[in-house]
Amino acid sequence: MKILAVIPARGGSKGIPRKNIIPVCGKPLMVWTIEAALASTYITRTVVSSDDDEILQIAQQFRAEGIKRPNALATDEAGSEALITHALETEKMKGNHYEYIMLLQPTSPLRGTKEIDEAVKLLLASDAKALISVSIPEHTPYKAFKLNANGKLEGLIDNKTPFMRRQDLPQTFMPNGAIYIVKTEQFLKSGSLFCEDATMAYEMSREKSIDVDTMDDLVLIEKRLADVG
Repeated sequence: MKILAVIPARGGSKGIPRKNIIPVCGKPLMVWTIEAALASTYITRTVVSSDDDEILQIAQQFRAEGIKRPNALATDEAGSEALITHALETEKMKGNHYEYIMLLQPTSPLRGTKEIDEAVKLLLASDAKALISVSIPEHTPYKAFKLNANGKLEGLIDNKTPFMRRQDLPQTFMPNGAIYIVKTEQFLKSGSLFCEDATMAYEMSREKSIDVDTMDDLVLIEKRLADVG
């Protein structure tokens, strides 16, 4: 059983310039994810997909393989599925084949080897074809409203649900972006990281699920990493 871990790390970033390699507790942000993947019991190969030469050099410095991503796959509009397909094709040309593909966002540095291995173990022990890491949102989306065609409020589900007691509503989960795993065969068929009726949830705490999107997130994550260290 072979697993390919892909870490997407393009050079551009609107919120925080050069976010993927910004220093966090003494090392580039993406290195926290690289080291977690390399220490995994289950991952066969760890690659960093990037359009940026400096990022690829740093990846290789920390013992990850680099895959040069075409510029067309490094735009804001480019989805993760396209870069995964590119990574699989690149590995196939080298004669490498994998039963599972794993996507690890570099902006989730609090997700460590422990979480990666627990997620893989959970998926392998099931009959599911995919797994997505999730956390419980602070506010349930069942209570959300949207604007209708007339610009007036209406419930996201219906107009009664937002006024129901929280404990009477189904438990909801939000993907936290930390871990995605899917059978390679299934991914190549569907082109999706989600398999209907065949995707498991690996639940993580809100604290572990913090994603670096703003400078405030960065400050919080640095504090958490320093506390762990």
